[in-house]
Amino acid sequence: MIRVCLTGAESTGKSTLAPRLTERFGGVVVPEYGRLYAEHHGTDFTPEDLRRIAAGHIAARRQAEKGGPRLIVEDTDIVLTCAWAEMLFGAPDPELEAIPASADLYLLFSPDVSWVDDGTRLFGSDERRAWFHRLIVDGLVRRGISAVSIAGDWERRYADAVAAVAARLGDGR
Repeated sequence: MIRVCLTGAESTGKSTLAPRLTERFGGVVVPEYGRLYAEHHGTDFTPEDLRRIAAGHIAARRQAEKGGPRLIVEDTDIVLTCAWAEMLFGAPDPELEAIPASADLYLLFSPDVSWVDDGTRLFGSDERRAWFHRLIVDGLVRRGISAVSIAGDWERRYADAVAAVAARLGDGR
C-alpha cells in the first residue's frame, strides 16, 4: 500500500486532483477532513478544533487502510493542519507538531493558480497564500520530508502529479 499526501495552501487543486489520481491508478481518496469539519462547524477555529480535525483525518485514513487498497491519496494530513495552526494562531501547536507525518509521497501544490472562495477558505490574498505555502514548506523541512512540487496550470498539475505517483508506484500507466 502506498500513501500519497496532497498538501498546499487553499485553492491549489488538491481536492480536484485527488479523485483524478485514484481514477487513473485505482485506490481510494481520504477526503480533506478539515473541509468537512468546517462545513459542519464553521471556520471560527480554536486550537481544539484543529486537534479534532487531525484526529478525524487519522481515523478516516485508518478506515481507508482497512480495505487494503494499493493506493491511498490523502487530501492533506498533519503537516497542513500544523500550518493552519500557525496561520490562525501565530505559533506552532506542540500537540499537533507531535503527531507524525507518514505518507510515502508528498505532493506540494503551489499557490500559483487563482484562489476561489468556496465558503470554507480564509486566506485569498497573494501575500497570505505565499505565507501559508512557506509555513507548509517549513513544516515539511522540520519533519525531513522531501516533497514533489506541483505547479502551473491545471493540466500541468495533473501531468506532474501522475508522473510522481507513477514513479512511486513503479507504474508506467
